[in-house]
Amino acid sequence: MKRILLFLQVIAISGAVAAQPMMKISEQEYNFGTFKEEAGPQKYDFIVTNSGNVPLVIQNIVASCGCTTPEWTKQPIAAGEKGKITAIYDPKNRPGKFLKTLTVYTNSKPEVQVLQIKGEVIARERTIEELYTFPVGPVRFESINLAFTNIKKTEKKIRVMQLINTSNEPVRVEFDNVPAHLILKTNPETLKPGQKGLVEGTYDASKNSGWGNVNDLVRIKINGKVQEDAWYYVSANLVEDFSSMSREDLEKAPVFNILKTTEDLGKMAGATTGEVEFKFTNSGKSDLLVRHVKSTCGCTAVQEGLVGVPIKPGQSSSIKAVFNSGSYKGKVTKTIYVYTNDPKKSEVVLMLTADVQSPVATN
Repeated sequence: MKRILLFLQVIAISGAVAAQPMMKISEQEYNFGTFKEEAGPQKYDFIVTNSGNVPLVIQNIVASCGCTTPEWTKQPIAAGEKGKITAIYDPKNRPGKFLKTLTVYTNSKPEVQVLQIKGEVIARERTIEELYTFPVGPVRFESINLAFTNIKKTEKKIRVMQLINTSNEPVRVEFDNVPAHLILKTNPETLKPGQKGLVEGTYDASKNSGWGNVNDLVRIKINGKVQEDAWYYVSANLVEDFSSMSREDLEKAPVFNILKTTEDLGKMAGATTGEVEFKFTNSGKSDLLVRHVKSTCGCTAVQEGLVGVPIKPGQSSSIKAVFNSGSYKGKVTKTIYVYTNDPKKSEVVLMLTADVQSPVATN
């Protein structure tokens, strides 16, 4: 009798263990091959079979990027029945080869399976409006901003940008209100109908007294007439040239040693002012020069008289700033940029914070 009971228990346990779903997928990877971007989203169905003996549930599927959208059979898949997992890949603005994954979570063993899709997207031909994004009358520029990025203060740099005449008439393109440190011209100066050309910019950083990120607004002239509703932006980041310094020069260089780069004004009322002081010491072996100090907005005024004044080795000084809370409310952070002749800290970012309190309502 005991042997019979033991045998029945073994059968029951074996049955319980065997009672589980089992997911089989038609393939683990699908190759969409090569297709054009304008063909739009591509779909493929992975066929799922439940080869177990209880319902299979696909609980969730996570794609490796937003370009891939998974869809799947939401209801339980009965034993022996089929469902599907649909992979949808959107090629818009994604030319080139791709390899993406779908991580599938289920109630089967193993609980997680990974599917792959791959292919190659042939980029569609871009329209004139997409290639030349900034329209000014009959011409379109590649961009509204001619960016020179980093320029050493001793350097002269050249940048070019494309433009096109989209009209049926010749167009002469010139620039007005150009600063002394900048030369701007188009080549050719007169564009034939449908002709492409170049904006040629030359930036002489030695002629600009500014430091750090600087911007110039330039007017565009079409056929001799200034376009009042269009500005052309020229940007650059002006930095000191330390390239000629030897190892000995670097060892003898000034060191901008600042105690704190963030100062908190705490709680303050609106339409009031608060002052902060950033203390620093020249820990180097030669004179420290503060080249330039600027804040991110007019609400923060920085002291004058510090720029260009030599700070001897071992000498201390400070940068004072006054913040006007104006109509601000809540937590406020303002940034101050300091440029020095310390080769390791030529640009230092300081921050002042404040908690501007809303005025108390009165009856």
